[in-house]
Amino acid sequence: MAQTLTVTEMARNFAEYINRVSYRGDCFVLVRGNRPVAELRPLPAGKRLAELPSLFASLPRLSPTEAAHLADDLATAREELAHAEVRDPWAS
Repeated sequence: MAQTLTVTEMARNFAEYINRVSYRGDCFVLVRGNRPVAELRPLPAGKRLAELPSLFASLPRLSPTEAAHLADDLATAREELAHAEVRDPWAS
């Protein structure tokens, strides 16, 4: 739940509130004249693009047999889809 904070209080103690957001994950709704005007919250943490190669390298690998079975399954599914009847999902 976000805490309410005046813009003036935020400006006076900017570093403290940034630290609370950064290290504790606190969220604040900033108000001016009793009206909410902004929200201060942590950004979602994700991976950097530079980390992508190491992420891919850490994934489990298919054995040659598993890869062959997957390729056969995909070929079968594609062939079945090519011959499947197309229907309108909204039709009664």
